[in-house]
Amino acid sequence: MVIKVFLASSSGSTAIKKKQQDVVGFLEALKVDYTQLDIACNEENRMWMRQNVPEEKKPANGIPLPPQIFNEEGYCGDYETFFDAKEDNMVYSFLGLPPPPGSKEVEQADKAHIVENGSHAEGNLEDSIEVPVEERNGDAHEEAADGEQEGVVEEEGGVDDEATEGETAGDEAAAEEEGEAVEETDEDTEDTQAQAEEEEEQEEEDLQSEEEEELRQLEEEEDVEETQEEEAD
Repeated sequence: MVIKVFLASSSGSTAIKKKQQDVVGFLEALKVDYTQLDIACNEENRMWMRQNVPEEKKPANGIPLPPQIFNEEGYCGDYETFFDAKEDNMVYSFLGLPPPPGSKEVEQADKAHIVENGSHAEGNLEDSIEVPVEERNGDAHEEAADGEQEGVVEEEGGVDDEATEGETAGDEAAAEEEGEAVEETDEDTEDTQAQAEEEEEQEEEDLQSEEEEELRQLEEEEDVEETQEEEAD
């Protein structure tokens, strides 16, 4: 099985270059055999890539941008899906390759298998449960605590009910103020998160527009070159 990475060698987009370098560098770090196919200098590579990217995976304009990754004829994904697989330590599954022994992907699979079977959890369940101090000491601990509390009450000679009510009312007011402050903080946090999400969406739209414009210019340049060659002939 050969991994195919479709790239644009003459792309002027910094974002596309960075994504391509990230994919190639990570595959080399994993020592995965792959082949680079240039769509900028080879029309057949470009047409093959466009025809074999699934329709549901193509952008709105229908033109997939590099890098695009395949395993032989099977489509693996674009940079975004590759990045998600890398973050989840699932690159081998993303590429359709068996993970090597000792890899993080194998370790995760083993942990998932243990949790699914429940053997690890059940085996150490009794050992992991700690008996509270109160239960180990029995009723003696509770009786001693009750005795100490009664002694304190007798020495003080009673409690002033009015003072207690005042303190309780003060505590309730403080709790209400604290709750209002927490709600205001939550609202501020939600507004900040919403603003950050809007900014991120705007950056993605700008990046997509930049990449589309770059690809369009690249196609126009190639069309001009083909026209000049035909005229020269």
